[in-house]
Amino acid sequence: MPVNEVTLDARLAARDDLRFTPAGVAAIDFQLAHESMQSEANGERRVTCELAAVALGPIAKELAAVAVGQRLRCRGFLARRYRTGVSVSLHVNAFERLEGN
Repeated sequence: MPVNEVTLDARLAARDDLRFTPAGVAAIDFQLAHESMQSEANGERRVTCELAAVALGPIAKELAAVAVGQRLRCRGFLARRYRTGVSVSLHVNAFERLEGN
């Protein structure tokens, strides 16, 4: 099976309210903001980006209680944000709060 795994350290930049799908599954949409230094072509590059994210089920309920601005380590996979679109979002399956908030 091809690999689609992402681990990203980021700040919770924004969060929508917890909602429920028609099937009754908890869901939450949120934005992550990432900043880091990365090695590229034998040099250092400052990287900043924002990424749409979504979580379902118990993870969504946990994220609903996380304060905006909190630093997180999120693990999940990338998928299309909208069925017919080309942009992607991170589907978070696990997260942990990082120290230094």
